[in-house]
Amino acid sequence: MFDTVLVANRGAIATRIMRTLKRLGVRSVAVYADCDADSLHVRHADEAFCLGEGGAADTYLNMERILQVAQESGAQAIHPGYGFLSENAAFVERCEAAGIAFIGPTAEQMRAFGLKHRARELAEAAGVPLLPGSGLLASLSDASSEAARIGYPVMLKSTAGGGGIGMQLCHDAQELASAFDSVRRLGANNFADDSVFLEKFIACARHIEVQIVGDGQGTALALG
Repeated sequence: MFDTVLVANRGAIATRIMRTLKRLGVRSVAVYADCDADSLHVRHADEAFCLGEGGAADTYLNMERILQVAQESGAQAIHPGYGFLSENAAFVERCEAAGIAFIGPTAEQMRAFGLKHRARELAEAAGVPLLPGSGLLASLSDASSEAARIGYPVMLKSTAGGGGIGMQLCHDAQELASAFDSVRRLGANNFADDSVFLEKFIACARHIEVQIVGDGQGTALALG
């Protein structure tokens, strides 16, 4: 059990993690951008460190600064929450090199499943039925060609996205053109990856999700 955990996130997810840490008797460390100095997660933490000014790329995605805070605060582990660095394999490797535990998947697992377009490729190779979709899109011209092939409406998605960030429904070519750059910016700002792809949009679909928690030693628990 760790005695100090740094929560590399903000908002509701950071607050929920800190509540759980408190129940476990574990000290929590918050990080925050200058504009979030008065946020609830900062007040809930046992200790808080400012990441400086600027957007997410300069603060919550600043691996160097977050690892520095972890070392300064004596945190043995970092909980990334969701979004930001939670699916960044390079950050997991940086944590390992610094002797700090990353509470989440391994870098290898992230590279295999963390990017949506790669997860599609693995599913297709395994014979899993998929919605019509595309690979990564280099330009709006590529996106327009793929959307015409798939058929509107389509979902434009950030491959590194999480928590619903970086997804835009496009009913026609005009909406796709309007959304393309903004979705790429969302990916870059929130996940340090502006890669995007397309999937066919299905109206009135039902989302069914099963989460698997494992200890890396062969023990797994399915959570509905």
